[in-house]
Amino acid sequence: MKKLNFALTLSALFILAGCGASKDYTPPAGATGEQIFSTACTECHKPLSANVAMILSEKAANKDTVIKKFQSGSMRMPAFKNIQGEAADRLAEYVLTNSEVK
Repeated sequence: MKKLNFALTLSALFILAGCGASKDYTPPAGATGEQIFSTACTECHKPLSANVAMILSEKAANKDTVIKKFQSGSMRMPAFKNIQGEAADRLAEYVLTNSEVK
């Protein structure tokens, strides 16, 4: 019973902490959207295929929403506040271009 409680507590901590990606990640100057996605996002968001990075809802399939999501994070996703300006635009464009909308 103690092992089960420990395992459940540990699992809850991982969920609350996000995927473990570095929240302090700052993309190098000139990094492409694909490079940023590869470094910052793929630890939790494995590409679905060579051409599909992820699936987005129609509501989330716009540049402002994508940028807000990765800069603010959510319950399980860490915020990447250092992805700003042109880097944020490039990442959002990559996500939108390489995602399915459902």
